Amino acid sequence: MFTGIVTDIGRIESVEKIPAGLRTRIATAYDPATIEIGASIACAGVCHTVTAKGGNGWFEVESAAETLRLTTVRDWATGDRVNLERSLKIGDELGGHIVQGHVDGVAEILERVDHPDSVFFRFRAPAECAPFIAKKGGIALDGASLTVNDVEGDTFTVFLIPHTLSATTWAERKAGDKVNLEVDMMARYAARLAEYR
Repeated sequence: MFTGIVTDIGRIESVEKIPAGLRTRIATAYDPATIEIGASIACAGVCHTVTAKGGNGWFEVESAAETLRLTTVRDWATGDRVNLERSLKIGDELGGHIVQGHVDGVAEILERVDHPDSVFFRFRAPAECAPFIAKKGGIALDGASLTVNDVEGDTFTVFLIPHTLSATTWAERKAGDKVNLEVDMMARYAARLAEYR
């Protein structure tokens, strides 16, 4: 489980095809001594299991076919930067919202408008995700916990403050980019419960 508060920006060092999918090596500022093999790290919002690590500051993850189908991991290339977050521990501050790292789909950035004190983004969500996105609700985009500003059909908007832009990969994002989307967990469960009323 995660909070959507990005704690490092990793850099893709290598991407290798393997029988099960892809193996990716990611350079990080995290201390390798504190990363256990088998630990969970959210990479661009996708929960991955650490399968290897190196003392000079890298770890490896493997992505299965289903992950490649549902996320932007299939498009990762050497040199790309990705938001990272280590899994939540008991006693940690829940600074964003509850994020599972189970991406629901890929959203497209339709528009970016830079303002003096914020940046406005408009997105198109996958049709199956749109019903779970609510005005003023939480959403995780590329692993960052954000607040939905407005919703219209399958499109929604967010405003990002300078801190978020500097602490994540969002300063680099532009119209046409694809990002991993995870809807609010509570919205997902509420909809499921409503089916049985």
